Amino acid sequence: MTPDLALATLALPGRPLVPTRAAALVPDEDARILEASAREPDRFTLIFDRYFPQVHSYVARRLGSDLADDLAAETFLVAFRQRAKFDGRNGVVRAWLYGIATNLIRRHRRDEVRAWRATAKLPLPTPTGGHEERVTAQVTAQGASRQLAAALAKASAKDREVLMLVALGELTYDEVAAALGIANGTVASRLSRARRVVREHLGHTDPTATRDEA
Repeated sequence: MTPDLALATLALPGRPLVPTRAAALVPDEDARILEASAREPDRFTLIFDRYFPQVHSYVARRLGSDLADDLAAETFLVAFRQRAKFDGRNGVVRAWLYGIATNLIRRHRRDEVRAWRATAKLPLPTPTGGHEERVTAQVTAQGASRQLAAALAKASAKDREVLMLVALGELTYDEVAAALGIANGTVASRLSRARRVVREHLGHTDPTATRDEA
């Protein structure tokens, strides 16, 4: 998925974002598996199978599918090499993986912002027939995605990072704090600032709200 299509998905009118989850969270089990994988490397396959689809989807929705394969694979390569250093007392495995992915995504920060700015400048499509309601919804969604792209490009990198982890990764505040190594209060303040920018650009609506928040 290209960044512009991801934005269109975010901006569908009346539709809160519902990020992909490949499996229910089982933090204690994950930590035990990861700890055991230090002695039995094959056990790491369970972590890979459980979370690779989520991490891949997250990277794809931020940077596009062209980079998602490589960065998602690199995320798990780094995790495998560093698995003995994971401390289950300081967060869950899923948050740790998203933290690694976030560090890798930072290498492409300029490309990501450039893509959002390009999306914000795209002309709206001209309706070409079809069911009137469907065409109207499509044009509205793409128009909203342009505004959302402009808002994301204007948000600070740190604020945007938190927003993406919450909106696209569906991480909790605790998980975001663990992933980024920051305090919960910092998560809340960064998310608040990012969403304020989004609302200002989208007429006080927030398509990045999760299902529970909508």
